[in-house]
Parts: sequence; structure tokens; C-alpha cells
Amino acid sequence: MAILGRYAGAMARPPSTSPWSAASWRKFAAAQQPEWPDAEALKKAEVQLSALPPLVFAGEARRLTSQLAEVANGRAFLLQAGDCAESFADFSADSIRDKLKIILQMAVALTYAAGVPVVKVGRIAGQFAKPRSAPTERIGDVDLPSFRGHMVNDEAFDEEARRPDPARLVAAYQQSASTLNLLRAFTKGGFADLSQVHLWNQQFVASSAEGLRYESIAAEIDRALRFMAACGIDLGAEVGLHQVDFWTSHEALILPYEECLTRMDSLSGDWFDCSAHLLWVGDRTRQLDGAHVEFLSGVGNPLGVKIGPTTTPDEAVELCQRLNPARTPGRLTLITRFGADKIEENLPPLIRAVDGSGHPVVWACDPMHGNTFTSAGGRKTRRFNDILSELRTFFQLHRDAGTWPGGVHVELTGDDVTECLGGAEEIFEGDLGARYTTTCDPRLNARQSLDLAFRVAEFLRV
Repeated sequence: MAILGRYAGAMARPPSTSPWSAASWRKFAAAQQPEWPDAEALKKAEVQLSALPPLVFAGEARRLTSQLAEVANGRAFLLQAGDCAESFADFSADSIRDKLKIILQMAVALTYAAGVPVVKVGRIAGQFAKPRSAPTERIGDVDLPSFRGHMVNDEAFDEEARRPDPARLVAAYQQSASTLNLLRAFTKGGFADLSQVHLWNQQFVASSAEGLRYESIAAEIDRALRFMAACGIDLGAEVGLHQVDFWTSHEALILPYEECLTRMDSLSGDWFDCSAHLLWVGDRTRQLDGAHVEFLSGVGNPLGVKIGPTTTPDEAVELCQRLNPARTPGRLTLITRFGADKIEENLPPLIRAVDGSGHPVVWACDPMHGNTFTSAGGRKTRRFNDILSELRTFFQLHRDAGTWPGGVHVELTGDDVTECLGGAEEIFEGDLGARYTTTCDPRLNARQSLDLAFRVAEFLRV
């Protein structure tokens, strides 16, 4: 008999009636869990995952919290970016490097133009699962389980491919470990050295208006480095010029996976979800009495919560209290996702409520998910101008409220894809089929991403 994660129908209980444990979420209603058809196979995967080494460490998560505290206090900016959903098929050193390249380029543009440090967090090394609006998908007369990301099943529309397979949980761990290994080599081994700033500009970007603007900044950085060296400054001793901190994040959606990678820190005795540095709960799974909020409430990682048009001011404050009762700066990021036509109405009451409650949150804007629609040709897409409009309003509303617009959360790729409409070198609806390769939602390509970074830098300067 199929089991809905074994837990989806469980009765929710008040959060304070028993102590937290990595498994206490199992007593709560768990939304968006796959119907695992084989309980024994799921248990076998859980046992295997529980015996594997952590992917990240508690000390790393604490350092990220301290960096996000600077964002919460208005002294830094958060750039969280990467794939909508990582793919088992598209996995190579080149693809990982190219995602890192564009994020580093965006960070340079933001830092140089806006004059604030940028905390760099990737949607990478674990973003293999996606919530869905319906549990099944119909094509013609056939109904099959929805594609929930490669951690669960495959996008091919046939019965075997769509069957949730717990062995994929272990495969997601293995690919995450390989990705993390490469990211650490790139960011600490010389690739992220600021003297390599020109090498981050990919060929198809370099000839664009955005690429040329970036090259101008790169040339100015070169001149500044030469000037400092001429003044006798030992640039080799300045670690910040040669390495970057790059953190990983994903939506903590498939709870058995997250539980298995939750470990006690030997130094503090606190629990950390060692699958990523930062975990977030989605707009579909942020129920105060739900399993996802229960699970995340007990781990020491910095956390994010996606909040959309259905979030009330009281719910926003209750989420802050539930997930950050100690009011630790940097612990909680509220990621707003309204859509360009809804943000002006919905965001100000949330800002007033949270700011008035005294909770020290990072405010970040996800301008992607509220602006998704289906084109005439049947492909999901987003308009660059809508994305930009939501960001512009986000910054304006925070200026009006006297709060710090602390970050952006975007879906992008380093590839030359045609998935989002518009941008400086405009993509039209007829172009979508040329290079549409996402496994789920449409992403900005590298040119559009760099363009967005320059626009955000302008908003920050204001």
C-alpha cells in the first residue's frame, strides 16, 4: 500500500507539548510529501543516509548566521541564486563552474556599484525537490504522479519514471557531496581570486551590453589592485581577495532526507541539518502547525520562509516567533514572493507587523515565483520586466518603511537558455523553444542575471 510519506495525515499538535527531536515532525501533518510505494525501500534509504557523513558542518552554519546578521542590521546584502531544481542529468564540472561564475559576477557588480558586502548563497548541492500544485498530472487520458524533482522521481511521463523511488534520496546526497567538493575547490583554490575577475565573463555574455559593462568594472578592479600593490600593500596576505565564502541552500521539502542528515554538534550540543548551510520552508508548507515548521524550529541553521499573498501579518509574526524565539539576528530570512501586481498591496502590512514586533529578520525578495505564467505555446515563463518591477517596488516599500531591503532570491543558470522573456537582448515568445532546458520553472540566463544585478545595484544606491 502506498504511504504518503507515512505522515501526511497525522494529527497536528501544539508545538510546545513535547520536546523537539529530529523525528518530532512525524507527529505533524506533512504537506507535499511523495506517496512512497515501498515502505521497506524508504526505510533502507533512511538507514543508509543516516550512516553517511554530514555534507556541511555546524561551524559553517554559524558563520553564515553571523554574516546574515550583518544583512539584518543593514550592513550587507544577500544574493541567493541558482537552479529552480537541480538535475541528475545535467551534472558536470562545467555546469557547476558556470553557475558559480554568474553568481560571482553578480556579487562583484553589487559590491562595486552599491558599496556593500554581498553574502553569496547558492540554490545548489541539494535543490532536487519541488512542491507541486497538484499530486497528479494528466496528459490525454492518463493520470500519473506529478514530477517532484529528481530526488523523488523523473520528469518523463510514464508510470515507471513517475514512481517515487527512495533510492533517489541517496543519489541526491551523492551528487550534493560531489557538487560541494567542487564548489569548495573553486571558491578556496584560486578560481574565485579577485585577480581572475575577467575569467568569470563567459563568451556569450562578454559581447553583450551587460558583459561590456562588467568588463569595465573588472578593469577598474585591476587598476585598484595594481595601485594597492604599488603602495606596498601585501595583497597576498589579504585572504578576502583570493577566496570567497559560498554557502549552499535548498528547500527542506522531503522531510525523511532532512531528518537523516540532522546531527548533534559536538561542541554546542545543538542540532543542525547538515544537508545544507541554509534551509527554507516554502509558501505551500509554512503551516504553523505543520511538519516543516516543526522540523526547522529545532535545527540551528539559518532559515528562510517564503511568504506570499495569503500570508497575514499575524501569521508572519507567529512564524518569526516559532522559528526564531530567541530573536537572533541572521537566524531568519523572510523571502517575499507576491508578483509585480500584488506586492504593493501585500508587503507593507507585513513589514509593519514584523518590524513592530521587534523581530530582527532579513527581508529578501523572490521576484520569480509570483510572476510565472504559461505562454501561448504552452511553456512556463516569466517576463524580465515583471521581475524587475517587483524588485523595484520591494526596494521602494522598504525605503518608505525605513527598513533594509536585504536581499534577492532568484532562479538562474550560467547557460545561454531561452526561458524568461525580455532582457536587454530581448527573448520573445517565439524564442522560448530554442534552448528551454529547465526541469521545472524558467530561469534567467547569464546575460539577464547580470543585467538584473546592475539594476539591483542601482536600487541599492538610491
